Amino acid sequence: MNKRPFKVLGIQQIAVSGVDKTPLRKLWVDTLGLSLSGSFKSERENVDEDIATLGSGPFKVEVDLMQPLDPEKKPRVQTPPLNHVGLWVDNLAEAVAWLESQGVRFAPGGIRKGASGFDVCFIHPKASDDFPIGGEGVLIELVQAPEEVRQAFNAAH
Repeated sequence: MNKRPFKVLGIQQIAVSGVDKTPLRKLWVDTLGLSLSGSFKSERENVDEDIATLGSGPFKVEVDLMQPLDPEKKPRVQTPPLNHVGLWVDNLAEAVAWLESQGVRFAPGGIRKGASGFDVCFIHPKASDDFPIGGEGVLIELVQAPEEVRQAFNAAH
């Protein structure tokens, strides 16, 4: 492979889902003690989510607790229950261009603002004939790390 022009810095989020997010809140917030820090709704993405967090500062990790706005519509955010994993990257645009050149398949939608306000893009869970590298069943969100996060990860390594 060619020299990678970007770095994956760490976990930005995991997203878990169900038809009803109430039991997820009971587990992650009430029982495990994560803090609720926000919410997000999107008709286009068929999602109603609570954003829980653990840790602090640039090493804070989100746990998105998701349910569909309509369980009969796509995308079906409730399937699979571990919906996706989000990774901080230091340069999202370079990452997407390079990964596509290596045969990585991206989900439709391109780079866009995510629920937390950062630019995001998704690696498709399945490969295709044109793009033979996919997430092997896992949806992977690449998230543009802000300067604070890039500096913290660089200082830690």
